[in-house]
Amino acid sequence: MSTAATTTINHLSAAEAQAFGKVGVLLGGRSAERDVSIMSGTGVLQALRSQGIDAHPFDPGQRSLAELAAEQFDRVFIALHGRFGEDGTLQGALELMGIPYTGSGVMASAVAMDKITTKILWLKVGLPTPEYAVLHDDTDLAAVAAQLGLPLIVKPPHEGSSIGFSKVEAVAEFQAAYEKCAPLDDSVLAESFVAGREFTVAILGTGADARALPVIEIVAPKGNYDYQNKYYTDVTQYFCPPQLDEAIQAEMRRIAVEAYRTSGCEGWGRVDVLLREEDNRPFLLEVNTSPGMTSHSLVPMAARAVGMSYEQLCVEILRGARLKSSTK
Repeated sequence: MSTAATTTINHLSAAEAQAFGKVGVLLGGRSAERDVSIMSGTGVLQALRSQGIDAHPFDPGQRSLAELAAEQFDRVFIALHGRFGEDGTLQGALELMGIPYTGSGVMASAVAMDKITTKILWLKVGLPTPEYAVLHDDTDLAAVAAQLGLPLIVKPPHEGSSIGFSKVEAVAEFQAAYEKCAPLDDSVLAESFVAGREFTVAILGTGADARALPVIEIVAPKGNYDYQNKYYTDVTQYFCPPQLDEAIQAEMRRIAVEAYRTSGCEGWGRVDVLLREEDNRPFLLEVNTSPGMTSHSLVPMAARAVGMSYEQLCVEILRGARLKSSTK
């Protein structure tokens, strides 16, 4: 069972709430993760309103950027997942419109959205991440299987929430896994399979102030932490803190924060980590710059473990909203 500190909701004063001005909660969007984004954004919207903040929903999947500008938001909370919301495109538009926003800026959002570019950066500074190969229509899949070994993982490098994900256990399965991903992306990512336990580390803050929240272990049925088990079932178990030596947890938090900073992330995020069973060595998988904020989501779970309510978490993230270009 998971353990967590008791959370107490400390409501903002009227003056504190008013200081945020008119707040837009950006949700929905046009990515394959639209439904999850609506769940996240609805939760954030309710949380901010419960604190007296003048918050309003805005769905850029159904409304134009001209309408966004016309709303005259003083700041926005980005609860969008995937492309056209988490990949730097919307962040660039907000910079041009002069609207402060939560989370990472244009460059970090684009880098983190691309799992291949993220790996290149991490490997450059010596951070551990599974060996990989980039696949195209003319790639010799048998040669890749020989290089990476079996089983291996296949996924589209610009999608999240396990969309397009496959575990390949035999060379005969590789082509079908590739074809599942190919319509979703210009290239496909294959990774060495790391047998072990799955963890995640939520991070709040920017630069030297970035801090890791407690580590969460994810135990999905048959190790299948897919889209359904992430958001729509209650069969996945979460352990915070996990049954794991504190020194290993500290190392996970350290490399997660370093990965977050190396990617240029700001405000908040979540780094996914695998712990190899043969030697308890952690491997970084990806960094999420706009993580889920649903009832099943992991950042709120980690925040609860340190006594921070969902409402307090939303307010803290919103406080960090700013224009990244104005800090240069």
